[in-house]
Amino acid sequence: MTREIAEPERIAYLDALGVDVWRPRSAADPAETDEQALDTEKVDVSTLTEWAPLQATVAECTLCSLHKSRTQTVFGTGSTQADLLVIGEAPGAEEDRRGEPFVGRAGKLLDEMLRAIGLDRNVVYIANIVKCRPPDNRDPEAAEAASCRPYLDAQIRLLQPKVVLAVGRIAAQQLLGSDMPLGRMRGQVHSLPTHSLPVVVTYHPAYLLRTPDQKRKAWQDLCVARDLLRTAGK
Repeated sequence: MTREIAEPERIAYLDALGVDVWRPRSAADPAETDEQALDTEKVDVSTLTEWAPLQATVAECTLCSLHKSRTQTVFGTGSTQADLLVIGEAPGAEEDRRGEPFVGRAGKLLDEMLRAIGLDRNVVYIANIVKCRPPDNRDPEAAEAASCRPYLDAQIRLLQPKVVLAVGRIAAQQLLGSDMPLGRMRGQVHSLPTHSLPVVVTYHPAYLLRTPDQKRKAWQDLCVARDLLRTAGK
């Protein structure tokens, strides 16, 4: 009579023979399971009605791998009563260190761009598609942007801006769900369907520092955003 072999014993025999064994998810390595949970876990901030709890939730976020290398999250800065929301792609090294978006040379140029249409940094709100710095300043991946999107949507819902200014290709594409090149996205007013907001696309200040001959086009985009703000204020 044959003896029935228990599953753990069978797996041990097959392992000893060098045979790959399929294991149910519960038998997988705990660390791997944790990583899978981070990839699939969803965050619900739709019920938050104040800025402080939202910022605290972002500060503790581990939904994607970017949390492993960050110094701190970069939530956003500016007036929570702002009519204009500026959205970039991701924090850089200095932003990661200081916890504030758009600092350094690119930040100073953004300040100048805003002043050119009569706005100071402290009367607009500035945020990014993702709240943690990607390693080596690489572009944020689609999955990382998707993990962070509920936070950005919650910021938009709390802020209720009149106009959104998307700066840079990555920010524009991720925000609008498009793969169009930036040159084709700028020069027109887009709509953010989930929030019914006009979106103006322009060049990232870091790009303008490298390619100053594009500043005239950026000025045209800023004028569109300014005119939308004026119309919305009537």
